[in-house]
Amino acid sequence: MPTPGSSAPTWRPCAVDVRPKGDDKLLLMNPHDLLRKPEARFLILFLLILGVSFTVVALRPVDTAVVAPYTAFIARMSGFVLRLFGEQATVNGCVVSSPRFAVTIYNGCNGLITSLIFISGVLAFPARHPAKLIGVIGGLLAIQLVNLLRIVSLFYIGVFLPQHFNDAHIFIWQSLVILFGISLWILWAHFFALPRERS
Repeated sequence: MPTPGSSAPTWRPCAVDVRPKGDDKLLLMNPHDLLRKPEARFLILFLLILGVSFTVVALRPVDTAVVAPYTAFIARMSGFVLRLFGEQATVNGCVVSSPRFAVTIYNGCNGLITSLIFISGVLAFPARHPAKLIGVIGGLLAIQLVNLLRIVSLFYIGVFLPQHFNDAHIFIWQSLVILFGISLWILWAHFFALPRERS
């Protein structure tokens, strides 16, 4: 309360700085400026290619004409490797069986999901076309070799340690194959896609 002889206090509104600071700038960035960032373009393109590829392989005609024969080919390769190890393995469609054990190779067990994730990352990355070609071909071969090792090892886990088959199949190998695909992409980007400094 003002005292006699003193003037009334002057009230001024408090000034608040509403300008974006630090990471808040990203929240206010318009889409056009966001698309100028290479990281954002890569992420958007990666998700777009991945979404389209997953949608295409889920179509029944594509599954019948491409995915099922591809999975059967993986089964034949697995049976061939098992016979090299002396197993009396036979292949019927996507089923690899022997007198000791049998495995059925489903769509999620053929390495296709990991391959699509890897290829989407390669195609979305801003690299030269020869580097992308090396990544796609080399990556597919490497992923299928690891997946072949997965199927053969699961067969022998089923033979000698059947109580651990589901854990090895669902938790261990599923994670290992996906981690391998991600690690392979990182190696490809480092050695083939990113520009190298000239000494």
